Amino acid sequence: MTDAAETPGGEGYLATLARVVADVDSAARRIAAAQIEELRALAAAGRLAEAQTAQRNARVQVHDMALRSIAAEVGGVMRVTDRTVQRRIGEARTLIEGFPATVEAWEHGRIVRGHAIAIVETGTSLPAEMWTEFEQVAITRCERDTPNRVRGELEILAHRMHPRSFAERHEEATAGRCVRIVPGRDGMSDVIATLPTVVAEGIHDRLTQQARAIIDTRDERAATHGGAGAAFGDAAATHGDSDSDSDDAASIVATDNRSTDQVRADVFADLLLAGTPALDDTRDTTAGPLGAIRARVQVLVPAATLTGEDDGPCDLTGRSPIDPATARTLAGGTHIWERLFHDPTTGVAVSTDSYRVPSGMRRFLQARDQHCRFPGCRVAAIRCEVDHTHDHALGGRTELTNLAHLCQRHHSIKQFTAWRVRQLGGGVLEWTSPLGRTYREDAPTPAVAFTPAAPPPAPAEPAPF
Repeated sequence: MTDAAETPGGEGYLATLARVVADVDSAARRIAAAQIEELRALAAAGRLAEAQTAQRNARVQVHDMALRSIAAEVGGVMRVTDRTVQRRIGEARTLIEGFPATVEAWEHGRIVRGHAIAIVETGTSLPAEMWTEFEQVAITRCERDTPNRVRGELEILAHRMHPRSFAERHEEATAGRCVRIVPGRDGMSDVIATLPTVVAEGIHDRLTQQARAIIDTRDERAATHGGAGAAFGDAAATHGDSDSDSDDAASIVATDNRSTDQVRADVFADLLLAGTPALDDTRDTTAGPLGAIRARVQVLVPAATLTGEDDGPCDLTGRSPIDPATARTLAGGTHIWERLFHDPTTGVAVSTDSYRVPSGMRRFLQARDQHCRFPGCRVAAIRCEVDHTHDHALGGRTELTNLAHLCQRHHSIKQFTAWRVRQLGGGVLEWTSPLGRTYREDAPTPAVAFTPAAPPPAPAEPAPF
């Protein structure tokens, strides 16, 4: 007999789940309080070292020795090295002293640790006198989304606030592009390439498409190789090993159980070492089923940046900023031009120009959603499916107010579990968990938005004579 507490949807199950969720929430609050307490203690250690040397008007070296000594003392309690403690003291002082409003928001549960880290890591690219202004805006944005989603938005915010143009700073950073190797364990190593973001995203996208093509055609290729021996059995008698080679190929394909990550890594090695994926029948660098796959990226570009009037950053599918020169190059090479109109109050896209009606709605939704619309998920919209919020089979219409992007994982959760979703209008989704908890999923704020121009000043009335 099945325990009622283990039956999905049963009263016992829901009660147990509610206790588990409450315990996790309570534990998370206690952990956050302890983490903040530790950060304040570490910051105090840093101030103590500073005070010790300030009294003596000491040199930098003497201050560093005092800090090392304190870090070693604290490290003995924490059971970590003094180097680690010294680094953490610096990080703690930056957060506690440089971003006090962020600490307060974290302490009151308005944001979580991941938000605080994102705010500090993006905000410290600005001059210190701008941190207060930055964190006020950043906290508001963090309150309505998860850390992984909001990071790209915070990066663009910091870039736009920076006194130096993004194009200028990107040009300097590009000079540091490189490829390096980091030896690992068990005969493995990491090959790390530091590249412009749009290039790195394009590389990863193309490898992902190729890996999926290999995985999706396993059965077809196994059947093709398996039939080759039978079809050319007579020829095998003449050419000796043809039948054996075909059987070997079929056996290799049939036993190919590599994951997407493993196939992606193998294709990466094939491309760099041989110039073409090993699966391509033609062995040509441009032809073949995999060679024909090209990378796809989605970029939002402000009109002023496109025309060269502005050198601010552009947005790569809501993930991270890219430089304006690259965005202009991508825009110049596309054959599809669209204007996106956003509500000046909410920033939500409401319409789009399109010549191709069947794909216009999909492109509109990609611009609106940017990523999977399940709470916390950040899979790009171009990797998701457009889902009918109210199932089409049950009468749901194919219209913008009934469509949203969901990745395969969260489409399955919607379809096969007790999670439910409804649209509230304006691209806002409301998810309800099996416990009845609701999660509001607002349409992502576009990184590129247009606001109404200020009305012209009224003409001055002529002075009375």
